[in-house]
Amino acid sequence: MTTKPDYSVLDRAGAASTAFYPRGGLSAPPAGASDHSLRVAPGIELGARLYTSDPTLPTIIYFHGNGEVASDHDDIAPMYFRAGANLLVIEFRGYGTSNGTPTFANLISDARTAARLAHELLDQRRFSPRRFVMGRSMGAHSALEIAANAPGGFLGVILESGAGNLRRWVERLDLAAEASRLLAEHEAKIRSIRLPVLMIHGEVDDLIPLDRARELYGMLDLTERELLVIPHAGHNDIVWIGQVPYFAAIGRFVASATVRGDAEA
Repeated sequence: MTTKPDYSVLDRAGAASTAFYPRGGLSAPPAGASDHSLRVAPGIELGARLYTSDPTLPTIIYFHGNGEVASDHDDIAPMYFRAGANLLVIEFRGYGTSNGTPTFANLISDARTAARLAHELLDQRRFSPRRFVMGRSMGAHSALEIAANAPGGFLGVILESGAGNLRRWVERLDLAAEASRLLAEHEAKIRSIRLPVLMIHGEVDDLIPLDRARELYGMLDLTERELLVIPHAGHNDIVWIGQVPYFAAIGRFVASATVRGDAEA
């Protein structure tokens, strides 16, 4: 059964104006990459950059963090190639080449539509049907929504520097009247996830402390999951400090889930 909480409660309380840090960004794609637009609503298109290593490899459909854009991943994409995956980075409304205004409600609803459009894009280009969804920081909310309510076509979920708890937002926005229902429905959504999950988190992340990642890990107790903690890493340096274990874990996760998916097909 799908669980779709009313996240517009957060926007009406002010989240839309305080939680997002949109940033523009337009650059020519590097060799082997191509830019695309995903129309998620009338007049609203999300920018996406597809980094291609080999179309026969699995593809990670990736939602970035706050204040980031697709082109920030130009130097990181080759690391995903070495881990055995292509990379498709999708931007939020108002970020990079996307238009529109970001809100928490459309962050969530756009994720489901973007997942469908990403599958269509990859199918049209004859990419392998083996796909994974990944979210970093703010993008973890998009990945969790897809895992719970649009999991079709995905073999697993990767979360980096993310958390699933909304309690801090609820407390900051003084949502006492509506908080109980929203938090309960949101937690139920996370607990409904059945796709395998790989979580990667920095040991000294001061923006989303490790305890919040462990709390999310606990909520995912009905699915196969792994939490990799990168020693000495914070929120924004985790890829560079933990590059070797970070991408080794992604490579193992993608390979094992792909083998399992092929066996079940």
